[in-house]
Amino acid sequence: MKDSIKVFAPATVANVVCGFDVLGFAVNEPGDEVIMRITDKSGIHISKITGDNGRLPLDPKKNTVSVSVEHYLNYIGRPDVGLDIELHKKMPIGSGLGSSSASTVAGLFAAKNLLNDMTDVAELLPFARKGEEMACGHGHADNVAPALLGGFVLIRSYEPLDVIKLPHPAGLYCAIVFPDVDVPTREARQIIRTKILMKDAVTQWGNIAGLVSGLFLNDLDLIGRSMQDVLVEPVRSMLIPDFYEMRQIAMESGAISFGISGSGPSVFSFTRDEETAKQIAQKLQQQLASIQINSNAYVSPINDEGPKILG
Repeated sequence: MKDSIKVFAPATVANVVCGFDVLGFAVNEPGDEVIMRITDKSGIHISKITGDNGRLPLDPKKNTVSVSVEHYLNYIGRPDVGLDIELHKKMPIGSGLGSSSASTVAGLFAAKNLLNDMTDVAELLPFARKGEEMACGHGHADNVAPALLGGFVLIRSYEPLDVIKLPHPAGLYCAIVFPDVDVPTREARQIIRTKILMKDAVTQWGNIAGLVSGLFLNDLDLIGRSMQDVLVEPVRSMLIPDFYEMRQIAMESGAISFGISGSGPSVFSFTRDEETAKQIAQKLQQQLASIQINSNAYVSPINDEGPKILG
């Protein structure tokens, strides 16, 4: 049995415009890495965190990775096993790309494989949600589910939890741009309306159904016209500089759709090919630079693999 393992888990785009808290998909980059070792000293210890600029706690009772792993160890009846964790953040914190989810999933996947546990990967999802609950106060699954399972995911129900992997058109690409501005997840959730008009709810239901239908039918035009959000985006877009200018640029440059990734500030576009995605990402970065905002860009197909062992 190996005594150490290195795991990568991917970033995710949650909500997917109209599917607040119920839709998400994984991308190839960015992502986080966890190195985990079995030790003689019982309990979970975090020996190193890099790439976080000192923002994340080394205390295992306060870190999403160790908290979720502790719940998992209790579940499999091995609460006294000794584990040392190194977390290497390869993606921005507070980006709207599931930063905490990627870390948590990498830790859980590492523990499962390091301990040779035959538990199905999907059974790790409740423990990943424990990490999300600590990170943002709400154990939503639209980031952790695609990070863990790969692909495009629908959370049909939270009570009981019912998660479905959806098909998606081959060749669908995603252009992601992360503006260097701060939009904390907790605060972004607090500004969302708690009461909505019935006509807006009907519009949203139709768009979610249309998007899911478009994925099954490989209908890119249906996907594009279904990705409209009348509930959350009108409020959250105010937190993102030049949001509507960027949307116009993306759509005029051949995007199928444009919207906010998770709670923002990252934005994303679906495109029909990789080259269009690259061009859109470049143009959006140029727009942000024109208002003195730095940004990172990522271009990726939908990642169907999820977490993977690197060594």
